[in-house]
Amino acid sequence: MSHPPHLAHGWNEAPMAPDWPPLRIDEAAAVLARFPSLSPPLTLRWHSPRPFSAAARVACAQGEVFLKRHHVRVRSAAQLQEEHAFIAHLRARGLPVPEVLTDAEGSSAITLGEWTYEVHALATGVDLYRDAPSWTPPLSAAHARSAGRMLARLHLAARDYAAPARSTALLVTGDTLLRSGDPLAAISQACARRPGLAAALATRDWPRELAPLLPALGALQPRLAAQPVAWTHGDWHVSNLLWEGAGAQAEVAAILDFGLCAPTFALLDLATAIERNAIAWLHPDPASRPAFADIACALLAGYAELLPLSRADTDLLADLLPLAHLDFALSELEYFHAVLDQPEMAEVAWRDFLLGHFAWFAQPQARALLRAIRAAG
Repeated sequence: MSHPPHLAHGWNEAPMAPDWPPLRIDEAAAVLARFPSLSPPLTLRWHSPRPFSAAARVACAQGEVFLKRHHVRVRSAAQLQEEHAFIAHLRARGLPVPEVLTDAEGSSAITLGEWTYEVHALATGVDLYRDAPSWTPPLSAAHARSAGRMLARLHLAARDYAAPARSTALLVTGDTLLRSGDPLAAISQACARRPGLAAALATRDWPRELAPLLPALGALQPRLAAQPVAWTHGDWHVSNLLWEGAGAQAEVAAILDFGLCAPTFALLDLATAIERNAIAWLHPDPASRPAFADIACALLAGYAELLPLSRADTDLLADLLPLAHLDFALSELEYFHAVLDQPEMAEVAWRDFLLGHFAWFAQPQARALLRAIRAAG
């Protein structure tokens, strides 16, 4: 019997071939043989459609685990352990985050050949948004409010976490460009450290193309300087959460996927949550692309239950939202150009994501969204 090909979430509303080959049962066996408490895997139950890595639920005799594989050019073992240390801190503070399992040698990240693997215990809860790409809205405003409340809990728990900056800028949420007093110089300095980014920008007149963003970036600088550095999730979308039930009033039960986490600042994480959940970026026509002010306001209301937001906070969020994606967009450009060698996707990352997202905020529906955010303070 043949099986349908494994597909991943694409940049539009159509599935696409995954960036990386799906996990195989033999490689799952090779990884899980290093874990004394896990018997040889019996089957692969489900392949994740998320991009950037390959992951699957693996059934073993003792139950299921979640196995995730990265190419070593995307995540080394040491870089994965940075994520795992943050997860461990949050678990110690009582956050509902699945445990990262360690092998017989006490390592949570395993390198085999050109791949790096991690194994997670399954989270408790209903995976309501398992097939929903980022940039699709929650099913209800109540889900958004619960997501906002849980994000505030995470930010409170992260306040005393003081690990150094990530050792990679690839596919992590960052704020170096946002916080820089000279963004073009910051990009030049990044290119000196990141040859893949330098190669991706070498054929583009990027200072000219980024010029329209500079006044808005400049206006943010004095306020961003006052934002305290804190570790953040970096990809707060309802598909990275599990739920206590399937109804419209369900509460968040678990937090997943810390692959983009990094020390940035709390309001950037909140802006990213609005960007991920309240704007239909997958809609191809910017002029008719929906924005969901009710979802954004519900996220803010849930967050404010634990961490109240002043009018200065919501003004900053509204000004930050058109620019919140910049550092990550540059890392995606580097990923598609230098790691995957996909020039068409690199162009999408540059033209549609980095430049196009900022430009969309001139649309009437975008301006209405920003007004609603400001009024929430």
